[in-house]
Amino acid sequence: MPKSGIHPEWYPDAKVICNGEVVMHVGSTRPEINVEVWSGNHPFYTGTQKIIDAEGRVDRFLRKYGMLSGNQPKENKTEENK
Repeated sequence: MPKSGIHPEWYPDAKVICNGEVVMHVGSTRPEINVEVWSGNHPFYTGTQKIIDAEGRVDRFLRKYGMLSGNQPKENKTEENK
């Protein structure tokens, strides 16, 4: 048994609220927890996540390492002269 008077009150059925809707019930030391993002509306979990290519960095990486179709890494010129 926990000591009396030193532990916060436990709410076994605390409400998690997102955008004014109760989205789940959890155990917590607070009766209500307001969140902006949860697994029901986060792009990673809903499958709507998009990769943002800032300034063509992905293309530049693929081009640098010859991973784009049509772009092959350049051969060493010293080997051609042998």
